[in-house]
Amino acid sequence: MIRVLLVDDQRLVRAGLRMLCDSAPDMTVVGEAENGQQAIRLAEQVAPDVVLMDLRMPVVDGTAATARIHASRPAVRVVVLTTFDDDDHLFPALAAGACGFLVKDATPEELLTAVRTAAAGETPYSPTVLRRLVDQAVRARLGETPAASLPDTLTGREREVLVLVGAGLSNREIADRLHLGVTTVKTHVTSLLSKTGAGNRIRLALLAAQSGPVADG
Repeated sequence: MIRVLLVDDQRLVRAGLRMLCDSAPDMTVVGEAENGQQAIRLAEQVAPDVVLMDLRMPVVDGTAATARIHASRPAVRVVVLTTFDDDDHLFPALAAGACGFLVKDATPEELLTAVRTAAAGETPYSPTVLRRLVDQAVRARLGETPAASLPDTLTGREREVLVLVGAGLSNREIADRLHLGVTTVKTHVTSLLSKTGAGNRIRLALLAAQSGPVADG
């Protein structure tokens, strides 16, 4: 059973998320918080597997709360719930330890999938959010920021997978594109995370954008 902590300053949003998560047979909501300060405290008390975290909240915002939770309980997976006008908050939240990003207009199925993906140790994200992050990285590369260098130890196949991760493709889509098994793709992604030190899939996608052309998805 996946233990979920809901963090949002809007009561109606939390109520909707609770109904959705509680309707899933493999999830249970173990707590709700209306600001980051409460989230930090509840994360210690109820030991969630996944935190659905809003960014803009009173008292303590979602980015600061994510950093505190990640520091004290690094196994807790924080998925940020964001809106398109929160681009300036995405990079700080990523640096704070968020494992993924989901836009608030995501479908119920997408949100449940994101929770399960996060609980499984992977990185859920909305393709539109990742695309924005990658576009920012590309713009930075075209400016004064030097291109990131990749380790010489990457294999040719790993470089192919990296390009497709940067294009926003899921493991299944990469597997179909390269005619590989999903398990094989997961192995390549794990190796890429280890060799590059990227930490998570979104950082890996940004590295792909900073180091070379990104394939069309």
